[in-house]
Order: sequence, then C-alpha cells, then structure tokens
Amino acid sequence: MDQPSGRSFMQVLCEKYSPENFPYRRGPGMGVHVPATPQGSPMKDRLNLPSVLVLNSCGITCAGDENEIAAFCAHVSELDLSDNKLEDWHEVSKIVSNVPHLEFLNLSSNPLSLSVLERRCAGSFAGVRKLVLNNSKASWETVHTILQELPDLEELFLCLNDYETVSCSPVCCQSLKLLHITDNNLQDWTEIRKLGIMFPSLDTLILANNNLTTIEESEDSLARLFPNLRSINLHKSGLHCWEDIDKLNSFPKLEEVKLLGIPLLQSYTTEERRKLLIARLPSIIKLNGSIVADGEREDSERFFIRYYMEFPEEEVPFRYHELVTKYGKLEPLAVVDLRPQSSVKVEVHFQDKVEEMSIRLDQTVAELKKHLKTVVQLSTSNMLLFYLDQEAPFGPEEMKYSSRALHSYGIRDGDKIYVEPRMK
Repeated sequence: MDQPSGRSFMQVLCEKYSPENFPYRRGPGMGVHVPATPQGSPMKDRLNLPSVLVLNSCGITCAGDENEIAAFCAHVSELDLSDNKLEDWHEVSKIVSNVPHLEFLNLSSNPLSLSVLERRCAGSFAGVRKLVLNNSKASWETVHTILQELPDLEELFLCLNDYETVSCSPVCCQSLKLLHITDNNLQDWTEIRKLGIMFPSLDTLILANNNLTTIEESEDSLARLFPNLRSINLHKSGLHCWEDIDKLNSFPKLEEVKLLGIPLLQSYTTEERRKLLIARLPSIIKLNGSIVADGEREDSERFFIRYYMEFPEEEVPFRYHELVTKYGKLEPLAVVDLRPQSSVKVEVHFQDKVEEMSIRLDQTVAELKKHLKTVVQLSTSNMLLFYLDQEAPFGPEEMKYSSRALHSYGIRDGDKIYVEPRMK
C-alpha cells in the first residue's frame, strides 16, 4: 500500500526534537528521555524526547516508520496532534499503537470525518484516558466505536462538531467522568438526556454555547439520569425561566453551576443575578467559578425573601416559603440616603446679633463672605470668619483660606460661624 503523501509523524518528530531545536534539559517535570534506538538507526543518540509531545499544526498526514515510533515513544504519555492533516484513522492507529503508555490524545481539527473508524483501529486507543476530538466533525458512530474500545476513558471533548442531535450508544460508558460538548447546536433537552443514559457516572457536564432552551424532565427522572453529576456548565444557553433553574436541584450531587449569559438573567442587575441564583440553589458551593461562603448564602437568602415579599401570592416561588420558614418574615431594609449633604443650617454670630442661615456646602469661603456681606454690613476684605464645631474641643477655627470649599470643614446642622471685623 502506498504511503500517503505529506509529512509523517516521525519526520516532524525528528525535526522538532532534534538537539538543535530541543536541547537536552534537566529538572523537575521535564520528562526528557534519550531512548535506545535500533542498531543502525540514523537517529541513534540524536533525539531528546519529553514524555509530553506537542506536534500541533505541523502538516502531519501519516505515521511514518512504525518501528521508529515504537523505539522513540515508548515512554510518551501525552500527545497533541491537533490541527494537522490526518484524515485516515489507520494512520492515527499506527501512531497510537506504538505509544503504549499514552493516556492523553488530542486529535482536534483533523479532517478525520473523511474515513470510518473500524473497531480494530480503535482498539489501539485502549489505554487512553483523555481524548480530545474538538472540531474533528467526528460522527456519533465514530464516538460509539471509541467508547466500546476505550474501557478506561475518563474525559471526552466533543466541541465544535456541529451536533444537533445525540445518538445513543448501544453500550454505556461507565468510566467517563467529564464530557466537554460546548459550541454545538443541542437545543432540545431530549438530546441532552441521552448523555445521561450513555454516561451514568458523569461528574462534570460542560454544555456552554448550545442554546438549550429548557429542561423538560421530571425531578425524579433527572435524579435517575444524572445520579453522579457534581458540576454543570450552562453558560450562554437559552434558558429563560426560573423553573429550569429550580430543576437543577434535582441532581442529587450537584454542587457547582455556571450560568452566565442566559436570557433569563438579562434584565437583572449583577447583584440580583448572583443572590437570586444562590438562594434558589441551596446545595451549590460554587457559582460561576466563585465559592459561595456561608455568609454570602445567608445574605442571598435574606435578599430573596425581601425581593419577593411584595409580589402577588401567585407569583411568589415555593423557595420563598421555604426561606420564610427558615428565617421568619423579615422587615424591609431601611432606605438610607448616602449622598453627601448639599446644604446645612448654621447660626451666624456678629457682634450681638445671631441669625440662622442655610448655606450651600459646595461654595468656597470667599463665596460665603460675599453672601454674608449684606447681613453683617462688612466688605469681604474687612471680614474674618471663624467656624465653631459644636462638638469640637479646641474652640473656633479661622476660615482663612478663601478658595477652600465649605464641605471640607465638615460643617453640620447647628454649627456656628462667627464674623468679626479685621483689625486695622
């Protein structure tokens, strides 16, 4: 059989990890390995290979010499072949079958949808625990074949594959813990529920950017479909009603939720979004990546009670009554105006006269003098002002800086200003 044209895996490996491009290095985590090569190999003593190989975007179309792959990659545990030109699963199998300790494989953005994955080829992936097939347009038939041949698969990435439906596998994959299936077009819950059937041990489900519109399932059924689900990511889904959020409580082990960018929350403030979500989801310990502390939970639940206390009875959610049972009926929070005072009432003393006046605090000492000129019958240049704070222990303070704003003195209602003529 003719070897496909293009660059081979082994050719790229020799170029990238030659001593000129990848000199021998020592240190923790380097994983550098100098393999013993077959006698007479032209690469003998030349390659220094780490246990993690990154060969993305290298134009690889085929495997190359399998004996050489076996000789040099026996220790390799992670392999990134993303964004290459691999279109034949047989060529991928030739590579993987000669990397016996491989646990992580990234085949993203390779045109593998052009060929059929046979079970005997998929068998070479048997030791892989983490498989990335993003933007590979892998069919569900291909995924099913992989699931049947990878008994230890724990993490599967199927993003950007244009899925509109999910095809159930004839065999459940009990080992899978994490499924990353973002940026597809899975809008109907009847498709998502199939994932629970296929992956009953699923711990983490990442569904962001799928425009899921609603969760159409009973509470009992949700608990049976996803009995082990601990984390779900619904960023930028199409959820638009609180009933869907309440249904997340049906997952018995759920403790982490991500819900940014959904239509339901668009009309709420940032504070309202977080507090209303925390109050409705009593079991979660992390929301949108941030830990929910005990104090924040109590604040949110009290906020929830006050938020809904004026709503008509028919619009009040059941969670409101649960929280009223927990905290009792709360009083509305007092409305406190925290804006700075704009004016105050003071006593102006001049000689034997006392006059109560309202003065603006945004004006300067010079402007106040102009305002007092007609009251005390003194020119501004012949006027001295003294401010007496009613609680000050040191007596009156001269207001001698004409450009200083009155608010900087901390003047309050009931304070006194004394006016004296300047001594000539």
